Amino acid sequence: MTGVDNGEDVGAKGNALRVLHTADWHIGQTLNGWSRHEEHRIWFERLGDVIEQQAVDVLIVAGDIYDGINPSGESQKLLYSALRSFKDRRPELCTVITSGNHDPTVRLEAPGPILASLDVHVIATMRHIADAIDYAQHMIPLCDASGTVRAWVCAIPFLRAADLPGLSFAADEKRGSPIVEAARRFHADMAEAALAHAGGLPILAMGHLHCHGATESEGAERRILIGGEHALSEDVFPEAFDYVALGHLHRPQNLDGGRIRYSGSCFPLSAAEISYDHGVTLIDIDAEGLRKHHLSIERPVEMIRLPAQGAMTFEAFEVALEQIALQEDLPKSLRPFVYVNLQATGPASVLLADVEKLLAKYPLRTAGVRVQRLTEQSEQTAPISLAETTPEELFRKAFESVNATTPDEQHISAFRDAATGA
Repeated sequence: MTGVDNGEDVGAKGNALRVLHTADWHIGQTLNGWSRHEEHRIWFERLGDVIEQQAVDVLIVAGDIYDGINPSGESQKLLYSALRSFKDRRPELCTVITSGNHDPTVRLEAPGPILASLDVHVIATMRHIADAIDYAQHMIPLCDASGTVRAWVCAIPFLRAADLPGLSFAADEKRGSPIVEAARRFHADMAEAALAHAGGLPILAMGHLHCHGATESEGAERRILIGGEHALSEDVFPEAFDYVALGHLHRPQNLDGGRIRYSGSCFPLSAAEISYDHGVTLIDIDAEGLRKHHLSIERPVEMIRLPAQGAMTFEAFEVALEQIALQEDLPKSLRPFVYVNLQATGPASVLLADVEKLLAKYPLRTAGVRVQRLTEQSEQTAPISLAETTPEELFRKAFESVNATTPDEQHISAFRDAATGA
């Protein structure tokens, strides 16, 4: 474990309540067909080290526990084994889990009565009494090591449009702004109820959504919609919430001066996330207020992008592979992932086949290969009409655009056969 924001001391101060904020575990994720199961297992061991070594009182997990709505038995077993291990290593630990847009809400809540014996609270759906929200069921007391309640968490799962009271779908669907107002009213009502419940103690809210101004990554995060809105303003979270623990965006980042924070995911889930400082957020709450720190957790498997930026020739790629220090004895499940971005110097299919053949000689796993076609800038001309060209000429131009080379006779012959139905 390395890396602490601002170089601050993360040691416990007095009787501080120590909370660990994490999110976006995505158990069950695969990358280019490769299972991430072993990486998750190792990461959970390292998370357990943090919980024990930092004497954590409360673990909060803000959604996307699973990567999909139909997690395998293996994925579910991994989750429950991790929760059991955390409790064994830190008997005082309380865990609060909310759902994300990837999660199967009913399945996540189903083992609730058993998980309660581990002091694990799962809030995957909004709780109601008749037609009204049962705010009390979303409020969970957070106790320090002595059993004294030091704060409360307001556990809000991933919201769907139906969870926002008073929302008119038909008239306002296109405009979108009524969704924002409904979300603002919803969180204001949650905050008002939380204040009445907390008795003056700090309130930590949990949520799973995208706030305007936060940085997305490409490839791993689905754009989630709440009634047609992709992102909500950060001001939907009232100041009554002393800290807002968010999930969904995989880059650790702050909003509203740090009052609102994404903890980030456990390790890179796509090429876009290679540079992220993955980890967790440690929060201390005591008489002096609330302090937070980012703790990096070493990723179980190395991820490599060749080249680091732009694209490279196949010849340069061969040289780069030779320069990587690799362990020959690693099991396949822990071999480094490699993303390759090559310049097209011939047909893409031939180049891709050559890349796969070369990579097979190294203890690596292919995460993705992209062929980039470098084209010179040219003046735009008006498109020609169909009367001025032929299907075969259009095929030739399309082939050159895709493969950065001219089609040979076998390609032309195949096209003519297809065109004539031969």
